[in-house]
Amino acid sequence: MTTSAETLEFQSEARQLLQLMIHSIYSNKDTFLRELVSNASDALDKLRLEAFRDKELQADTDDLHIEIETDPENRTLTVRDNGIGMSRDDVVALIGTIAKSGTAEFLKKLKETKDSAASQDLIGQFGIGFYASFMVADKVTLLTRRAGSDEGVRWESEGEGTYTIETVPDLPQGTSVVLHLKPEDAEDQLFDYTSAAKIKQIVKKYSDFITWPIRMTEGEETATVNSMKALWARSSSDVTEDEYNEFYKHVAHDWNDPLETIRLQAEGTFEYQALLFLPGHAPLDLFMRERKRGVQLYVKRVFIMDDCEALMPEYLRFVKGVVDAQDLSLNVSREILQQDRQIQLIRRRLVKKVLSTVKTLMADENPYKYETFWKEFGRAVKEGLLDDHENRTAILDICSFASTNDPEKLTSLREYVERMKDGQEHIYYLTGESRQSIENSPHLEAFQAKGYEVLVLTDPIDEMWVDAVSGYEEKQFQSVAKGEVELDSDTTDEQKEEFSGLLTWLTTTLSEQVKEVRLSSRLTTSPACIVGDTNDVTPTLEKMYRAMGQEMPQIKRILELNPGHPLVSGLRSSFTENGESEGLAETAELLYGMALLAEGGELGDPSRFTKLLATHLQKTL
Repeated sequence: MTTSAETLEFQSEARQLLQLMIHSIYSNKDTFLRELVSNASDALDKLRLEAFRDKELQADTDDLHIEIETDPENRTLTVRDNGIGMSRDDVVALIGTIAKSGTAEFLKKLKETKDSAASQDLIGQFGIGFYASFMVADKVTLLTRRAGSDEGVRWESEGEGTYTIETVPDLPQGTSVVLHLKPEDAEDQLFDYTSAAKIKQIVKKYSDFITWPIRMTEGEETATVNSMKALWARSSSDVTEDEYNEFYKHVAHDWNDPLETIRLQAEGTFEYQALLFLPGHAPLDLFMRERKRGVQLYVKRVFIMDDCEALMPEYLRFVKGVVDAQDLSLNVSREILQQDRQIQLIRRRLVKKVLSTVKTLMADENPYKYETFWKEFGRAVKEGLLDDHENRTAILDICSFASTNDPEKLTSLREYVERMKDGQEHIYYLTGESRQSIENSPHLEAFQAKGYEVLVLTDPIDEMWVDAVSGYEEKQFQSVAKGEVELDSDTTDEQKEEFSGLLTWLTTTLSEQVKEVRLSSRLTTSPACIVGDTNDVTPTLEKMYRAMGQEMPQIKRILELNPGHPLVSGLRSSFTENGESEGLAETAELLYGMALLAEGGELGDPSRFTKLLATHLQKTL
């Protein structure tokens, strides 16, 4: 017989907690069905395990499944399973979780808990996910009977101040959740959840890979609406390339096939499976501020979220795919994922796997895949040299750069090091806006003359990472436009003595523009060039910082002169013979301006420069 219903009150803060849970943890109302289907799937998993452990258990395990039923006339949606079911005590303990936990205590425990597993226990219990139903229903009725028990339980609540619970006979094994749906409200994203098409859409999106059949009946026909095919859980030998390609197109919303497929499976302390893809082309928003990134996260084949940023670093934002973890909470938030220890360990493994896969492509006899990858994503990958210290060497291993060795072909750092001249201690580079401007730079003259290879770096990110990365394979990076270089200089002590007076005078005369004037060992044909001090930021980087609104002090650079150039030697002779003069000072100003223009710099006063140049040219006629 049915016992009288017992009415229990929620704690005073329960309603507040319910609202907090709905608005903070769930941003999409469709996820209520994900939660109910997930709970049903768990109940089926538990029954299968219980029946395996207890051979005496009186339970029907012949046709374990989940069933979804819509009733448009009465505006109800029912999700039922024939799994383990619940006793009255189970219902009070599990469904009543929210009634026992006040908002303040709940949040306090959540903030105090540093251990990720404990955090999942707090927010991942059945009661929290189950109460997502009240996002779409103004009343929820639960009917359940535990496998092996004769008594069933009926629980009902409108999600307000009270709920009722009673014992009832003659219930089938398992659990049925009946949602009495709120009116449809498109503005509030409350859809028609009595629509079979809408339910199928949600199941396809969130629960397609649930291992148990999810069935719906329309008219006289019952059909399974989930595929139950998790590609990442199947043996790689059982999955065709076409299947991988179609799955990639689904998760990446791409018309094209992926460049490479990556599989990863981990067992032990925590288990997860990953199926990742390297796209064949960069998305249009790769460098846009509002872009989305990250892979899809599943827990036990239940879809949790798109674009899980915690699983993939910013510089690998183009990687697409799925990660299926076994021990995470189904309703874990993005904020908690950022702190989750298991997520961090999974992320580390994924990053290493992606980088090692690219390295394998690099070593492949068919260079097409790597060349395509680097062309499309190289700029983004180099961002990792600034942020990912742990994998910096692995990132450097897969980088390719233009260099003076070959005008057409890129080079890896390993290849550069193998070609280094005997006694060469540095990996030389020069940054600039284009290869043409770099090749025409006077900074390269002595290096080219003496056969030293120089990396040609033209991406904006190159300006930043070369200062952050110390070196590669014990060879330090050195800009050919910064500091002093040792290239077996032809400059003699006698020359230094001869030019000392001129250099001192020029340093004073050009003190507004430069911090020092000195003789150069890097010039062979140009009269002068401007270089930075060893630890100074480059003009391009300075310009980038200013464009971002950062205040930058004026950075004076160094003017280097080629003592073998007729203009410089003539300047020395004129200074020695005539001393300081207005004309000589103007010539020094022109020399500085020419050096600035030669490196692609901007004149401080172009009008004055052109007037001085015209005056001096006139005197030659």
